[in-house]
Amino acid sequence: MNDNVTSQLAQLIRVNKDALLKGWRDQVRALPSAVHLDIPTLNDHIPALLMELAEALEQPSDKTIAETLKDGTPPEHGIQRFEDGFDITEVVSEYNILRGCVHDLAQGNDLSLTGNPFHILNRVLDEAIGLAVRTHAEQRALEVKQRRQDYLAFVAHDLRNPLTAISLAASVLEMTLQERTGNAESAQMIKTLHRNVRQLEALVAKVLEENMDQGMEEVVQPVKRHFDLWPLVQAIVQGMKPVATASGTTLINLVADDLVVFADSSQLRRVFQNLLSNAINYSPGGEVRIGGRTNEADGTTLCWVTDTGTGIPAERLEKVFEKGEGDPAREDSTGLGLAIVKSFVEAHGGEVHAESPQGQGTTIRFSLPG
Repeated sequence: MNDNVTSQLAQLIRVNKDALLKGWRDQVRALPSAVHLDIPTLNDHIPALLMELAEALEQPSDKTIAETLKDGTPPEHGIQRFEDGFDITEVVSEYNILRGCVHDLAQGNDLSLTGNPFHILNRVLDEAIGLAVRTHAEQRALEVKQRRQDYLAFVAHDLRNPLTAISLAASVLEMTLQERTGNAESAQMIKTLHRNVRQLEALVAKVLEENMDQGMEEVVQPVKRHFDLWPLVQAIVQGMKPVATASGTTLINLVADDLVVFADSSQLRRVFQNLLSNAINYSPGGEVRIGGRTNEADGTTLCWVTDTGTGIPAERLEKVFEKGEGDPAREDSTGLGLAIVKSFVEAHGGEVHAESPQGQGTTIRFSLPG
């Protein structure tokens, strides 16, 4: 009797596949991550899984079931659902909804799901859940690892600017002390400072080297507050003066002194540091202007950094914010600085773009929501 029910259920699944899928979709759309998915994306591997279930019912074997599913669709489904934004609970839920739909189909056709049919249905769906959840969890673990690597690469890159400033400031201090005092103890302290800075620079270079091949998916979400922008920019200008002085570049803070922004001050500091560092590198003997104002039309904050350098070639202008798109003409260009700027600005809900008329310098503009 069970064998007869098993074959009947297999046939019902084949004949009613479209109706099963529709009933399943109607219920799955109640899951938060499934609400906006189109039908092909929502279906994903479920049509194929239904056929695998029908085959398992027609040729019942625990070994066959396990091997079929392992080589079939559930592992890929776990990866797809991770990309769709499902959490593990939602992945499990959509399989259990399918289980309920098959039960309803059997009950509606006066089939009793007990014994072998019940065992096969549960074995197929439980195996599928296990495989999908495992690949989903593996993708999640890779994402967490990737975020940590990205964050480390970001921090390492942004450490280079203050380290360069410290090194240059130490050099100036060393010359001043030698001229004024000739004190041997002071000279030794400066040498120790130089040595430690070089060690830190080597560590930063190592971290950057080890992380350059890693992708960049997300950054830490900003913690926003209201604060005055002019003092933050002025502090950055003062901190980078040793670097600017060494290259003969003048830094001018044109940010409105009454401008209040709603942003993560730490991330915004790093945005300006990267933009200023780039501008200084490309404007030796020139001028860098930093500006900021409120757009009265929509309340957004508009900021920009303009240099008097040679500019960016037109063919590179659209790529400069991509990770790894460093300047091929500069050995020290990592292709991270502007990628970090873009990531932090977009994390705030803003936009960034570059303007570079040929031979007239470069302006990087970005906006922050009010």
